Amino acid sequence: NCSTVLKTLHFITRPLSAEEGNFSLAYIITIHKELEMFVKLLRAIYMPQNIYCVHVDEKSPKDYKAAVQNIVNCFENIFISSKRESVVYAGFSRLQADINCMKDLVHSKIQWNYVINLCGQDYPIKTNKDIIQYIKSKWNGKNMTPGIVQPVHIKHRTQVSYRESVRSGTAYVYPTKNKKAKPPYNLTIYFGSAYYILTREFVEFTLTDARAKDLLEWSRDTYSPDEHYWVTLNRLNG
Repeated sequence: NCSTVLKTLHFITRPLSAEEGNFSLAYIITIHKELEMFVKLLRAIYMPQNIYCVHVDEKSPKDYKAAVQNIVNCFENIFISSKRESVVYAGFSRLQADINCMKDLVHSKIQWNYVINLCGQDYPIKTNKDIIQYIKSKWNGKNMTPGIVQPVHIKHRTQVSYRESVRSGTAYVYPTKNKKAKPPYNLTIYFGSAYYILTREFVEFTLTDARAKDLLEWSRDTYSPDEHYWVTLNRLNG
């Protein structure tokens, strides 16, 4: 019952300030367990002027998927990603899940300014207004992808080919003996956080630019590619 959901969980139903109403954020939330934690997270970050793409792991139980769908159906600005992955921790599928949501978000009627990615175990310590003011103060028109040049001790992540495996309910990534080719365009690989705040323009660039597409394809058999993909792309000249 949607009216009960909105009332009992005290979802915010109008922008709390003009500044927030004029600055829409997009969120990508990847989840696979703990429904109650997801609801608490959603309630904490929900604003009617924002937009939310929820990626539910294809491996999740049917009743979990159905429960998430029931909650999402109560909101016009929350949707489940049109393509779902069986996500393997540290695998390419984790990166692909974010990209699937990005493809949906760029076609949204809501003209969002930045996208923030979260997982189901995240929880905010800042308000929506705090986040917007922080973006405007230091990062206006810029992406937040903290990272450094790939350290020697994790070179193995991109030097050999990795594969994903899902067996008997256990999902994992394992190395093969196949050596990888060098990155396309002789790119310098950076490493950092898999979590980011990105401009809409950067997202559109990521989905259309040949270098971004080729780096994505090259990253398909690397270890934890979400920890190098965004950081490397954001350091391209220009």
